[in-house]
Amino acid sequence: MSGITDDNLLLQRFYSHCAARPNDIYMHQPHSGGQVDTYTWSQVLDHARRLAGYLQSQGWEPQSKVAIISKNCWQFIATDLAIWMSGHVSVALYPTLNAETVSYILGHSDAKLVFIGKLDGVDEINKGMPDTLPQIRFPNSPASFSALPNWADVIAESEPIEGNPTRDADDQALIIYTSGSTGVPKGVLHSFRTISTPTVGLVKMLGVTPQDRALSYLPLAHGMDRWLSECVSLYAGSTLYFAESLNTFVQDLGRAKPTIFVSVPRLWLKFQLGVFSKMPKKKLETFLKIPILSGIVKKKILGNLGLDHVRFAGSGSAPIPAELLTWYRNLGLELLEGYGMSENFNYSHITVPGKGRAGYIGHAYADVECKLSETDEILVKSPGTMVGYYKDPEKTSEVMTNDGFLRTGDRGQIDDTGRLRITGRVKELFKTSKGKYVSPAPIENIINNDTHIELSLVAGSGQPMTHAVVQLAEDLVPRINDAGVKDQVSAAMEDLLAQVNDKIEEFEKVGFIVIAKDRWTIEDGHLTPTMKIRRGAIEGQYEGNMEQWYGAKKKVIWE
Repeated sequence: MSGITDDNLLLQRFYSHCAARPNDIYMHQPHSGGQVDTYTWSQVLDHARRLAGYLQSQGWEPQSKVAIISKNCWQFIATDLAIWMSGHVSVALYPTLNAETVSYILGHSDAKLVFIGKLDGVDEINKGMPDTLPQIRFPNSPASFSALPNWADVIAESEPIEGNPTRDADDQALIIYTSGSTGVPKGVLHSFRTISTPTVGLVKMLGVTPQDRALSYLPLAHGMDRWLSECVSLYAGSTLYFAESLNTFVQDLGRAKPTIFVSVPRLWLKFQLGVFSKMPKKKLETFLKIPILSGIVKKKILGNLGLDHVRFAGSGSAPIPAELLTWYRNLGLELLEGYGMSENFNYSHITVPGKGRAGYIGHAYADVECKLSETDEILVKSPGTMVGYYKDPEKTSEVMTNDGFLRTGDRGQIDDTGRLRITGRVKELFKTSKGKYVSPAPIENIINNDTHIELSLVAGSGQPMTHAVVQLAEDLVPRINDAGVKDQVSAAMEDLLAQVNDKIEEFEKVGFIVIAKDRWTIEDGHLTPTMKIRRGAIEGQYEGNMEQWYGAKKKVIWE
């Protein structure tokens, strides 16, 4: 058990910032049309106290569950604080979930109330909402929820909770429902100890101060941004900005000028493709070799991306190709990786600046232990390890070893300095007809590094060789029927196939690349809310094509 002190728990840290800097701006909230509202520490505290007073007046038993379904916004964090201050537990749902999953989570978590905020679509949320569950809408919720009680009115009409109520370290704090690729989601239950201790460790590692700025845009319902945006800002007192929409992301990034910016590999690749669309790759490489011009070009590129103030840039959620890391490093941005899971509140491994190694995630945090099982599964003992899966002790025991290590489900290697390399998922291994096991993730990482590719899936269970199904990069899709473009892409895919096969073992060789006709989306169940591929769903869609594809004996197939 961690020896974290009470004054380092997140609620207490929040109160200390409110007392020391009541009039400093804590959060910046943009709106459509370009307006940006700001909220000071004291304003956030006042809203949270009033909402906590309302929640406490409902008379629920302590540690009741209260749900939030919303895209990232300042009301999300103020509501989280109110839930905690009133003695209850926060349950956040992705705003992109289907009706069945919404209904399941709200029922499984025993939610007493649900707050509904920013959403892109409302049909699935409405269909999954139990008729008897009370609802309150954020002011930025869709118009179809206008008949619900308004968050702002509830706050205005409620008496604030008295004083600064605190919570014990081992009180329940939040439940994160996993976005796993198979089965029903599991509720990862965390205490204030298991979310605060990792936050203290990260803040110390990165040296986060009140002068730092971050942009919250990855889903707050996911453990990664809940930690990086909400928990870090509450602990360190840093300033938080929100993104209004996907269309305004570049402007939001430029407005925030973050000093700490963490993203997923897919977005880092999109940034690179955006640079190449304005300056061809070969031309950029030439400029970067010219001493004086190189510095000007680097500064301009990072400035255009809104990353020129970044002192720590990170990537997580999935492995990032070594070539992409090198590319950003050449621009003067040392892109560091982090590794963790909802089950240990992301607190496992991080690349230490100056000690990175291409292809390796990095070292375990100082208070984290890591080892490999006999089958090379990565086992981690972290102070961020969950209390357990909510209402599921059997599944909890399945993922925990007798000596307190979490079974991650990832396979790995550890070098002689302790750096960790992810080599694939334990359950993703498949066997070809030649009797050899193949781990698809490392091959997909090579494919995904190609500028023509958005996402890929490598499969081939029971087949004589593997194959890859790919989605083309978004900028290619509108031009695919232009004269000559399809032929150029086909030639590029043949080259890519040869390059991939040069880098992998003989038994892993990819026989052909299939270019998918349809886009894989969260809504159709092909991607998780964190944009990871759902293997079962995608493989199931193409199962009937195997005989035709393998029989065609072509290197590139257009679906």
